Amino acid sequence: MLKLYSRVVIILFLATSCASKKTKYEDYVFKTKSEEVNYQTAYDKALKLWNIPYTEEDVKTSFGTAHVVMAGPKNGKDLVLLHGMDASSTMWYPNIKAFSKNHRIYAIDFIMEPNKSNLTAKPLSSDDIVAFYNEVFTHYKLKNFDLIGASRGGWIATVLAIQKPNSIDKIVLLSPAQTFKFLDKPRKTTSALMLKLFPSEKKFSKTLNTFSTHPENISRIYKRQFYLANKYAKSNSSMLKMMPFSDKELEFIQNPVLVLIGDKDVINSEESLERAHKHLKNSKTKVVQDAGHFLTIDQPKTVNDAVINFLE
Repeated sequence: MLKLYSRVVIILFLATSCASKKTKYEDYVFKTKSEEVNYQTAYDKALKLWNIPYTEEDVKTSFGTAHVVMAGPKNGKDLVLLHGMDASSTMWYPNIKAFSKNHRIYAIDFIMEPNKSNLTAKPLSSDDIVAFYNEVFTHYKLKNFDLIGASRGGWIATVLAIQKPNSIDKIVLLSPAQTFKFLDKPRKTTSALMLKLFPSEKKFSKTLNTFSTHPENISRIYKRQFYLANKYAKSNSSMLKMMPFSDKELEFIQNPVLVLIGDKDVINSEESLERAHKHLKNSKTKVVQDAGHFLTIDQPKTVNDAVINFLE
């Protein structure tokens, strides 16, 4: 019954996406200049929540412009941050001070979503995603760098890690979506689907309550930006192409890997950690108590401490 329900949800999402007249990259970015201005104003306000010195740069790639936010000591070990779906690099505001203490941070906006990156090509395949990030890594001459990915960013981090060769050292996966298994509780995630299809403040609030155990912790400034991202990115069919990795793919990863999930996560469960422990040869796993899918906001100190202890 659960599998059947998941298929129904996917079919509904596909049907709605296909009904759109736009089938190219415009589906992933702003439809009007007004949307872009509204969103980027909210982005700039949310980025100030980092509350540490940072710089922003645009890097030209074969697929468009990658927006990168940098912080931390220039002589620190390089650390790349990959955010969750529609969350953008601003999502790291509860964690960035800890992460950047001894690391040089490169937070990269995913190019197929509303943020400050700018897609000028068709929607990217998995191979294109790898090529996109590798162009950014090459631009900054990143070698032997650490990598943190949250939710969809965790899935992308895993895609990058199974490539040979790569320059990744340690990897942290924070409630990675569709990485070890399909959605754990698809019924509970329908609020996120309905928000995509019919965005409203009420549906957005319901989604936050589903994905977070402490939505009251989320800054109202960040909430505004995150809501606009969901409102403007009505179609995000690339999510449907995210398939859990095979045993063989996971076993290819020899890197040290830390996997954290919240005990109330609607995307993962302990089964995810069991599969990670079984097939990632050099992995550590942990359940973060009183945390949902947004564990970096629900329990920032616990997450920050676990990540820093692992990386250092």
